[in-house]
Amino acid sequence: MKQKLPLLQSGFWWMWLTVILVLVDQVTKHLAVFYIQTHEVIEVMPFFNLVIRYNPGAAFSFLADAGGWQHYFFSGISIVVSAGIIYWMTITPVKNRLLSLSLALILAGALGNLYDRLTIGEVVDFIDWHNGEHHWPAFNIADSVIMLGAAMMLIESFISSKEKEND
Repeated sequence: MKQKLPLLQSGFWWMWLTVILVLVDQVTKHLAVFYIQTHEVIEVMPFFNLVIRYNPGAAFSFLADAGGWQHYFFSGISIVVSAGIIYWMTITPVKNRLLSLSLALILAGALGNLYDRLTIGEVVDFIDWHNGEHHWPAFNIADSVIMLGAAMMLIESFISSKEKEND
């Protein structure tokens, strides 16, 4: 088991970015709810709309119609995963920037959506990308930073495995 590093020498240093991204996520959700009516579609570009969707499920509305238990299930998963990521950040050297950054992004997304689940019981989505009549499921900033963080973590795993091969 790895030992925790002093916070400023660990990936926990990136927590400032997590806080900023959670704030950006929440501000954009509140602005969307304030300015966009339910069922209203605001066309920004021919392939991009702003909408309001409330998602009681997980990604792509998985288990959205499950009857309510999923709220506690996904909240619990978010809490456990967030705690695990925070611990992981404390044992990751700050010099491992790509992994630390990816953890900060994933944590920001998890906390942003967790806040929605705990305060309103579902997640606010407002970004709608589409190609003609084919719409990607609506999403939010939290979802975006989770995906970006996961992609960065995948890239980091390839880089670190190549470095281990070369050692």
